[in-house]
Amino acid sequence: MKPEIAEMVPADWPEVERIYLEGIETGLATFETQSPGWENWDAGHIQECRLVAKVNGQIVGWAALSPVSMRQVYKGVAEVSIYVKNDFKGKGLGKVLFQELIVAAESEGLWTLQSSVFRENVATIALHKCMGFREIGYREKVGQLHGIWRDTVLLERRSKTVV
Repeated sequence: MKPEIAEMVPADWPEVERIYLEGIETGLATFETQSPGWENWDAGHIQECRLVAKVNGQIVGWAALSPVSMRQVYKGVAEVSIYVKNDFKGKGLGKVLFQELIVAAESEGLWTLQSSVFRENVATIALHKCMGFREIGYREKVGQLHGIWRDTVLLERRSKTVV
């Protein structure tokens, strides 16, 4: 299944938010427990690196980047968010989105992409490794989700074209 990849626009938010909420419900995708709403989400993500995947005109996944710091020295480092609608997982959509996100990141001069993934989320860790990420660390009991301490794996990908 080859999705159409498009730049995310504000009108996409209701569908993007539904997919994000599906991810929240799994307990494997994020420490967030509710949607931040469009304004907060928009303020926290790099404008030029927001993509949606569409199948038959329906948004079935999205990917975006967030700056890791406001310090100038880290301007080329961003954190990955990638979500696929539950009904479309395991069909290669995440990989296609990720490939296009990497292209967008490099075209914006970003040299490092990072992710912090729950240790139990083996599918997402495998996807990152498939996309050239490597494990650089492990954070034990870094935060609580629903009163349970969670561990995360830190993954990083350095651009071969920007650096």
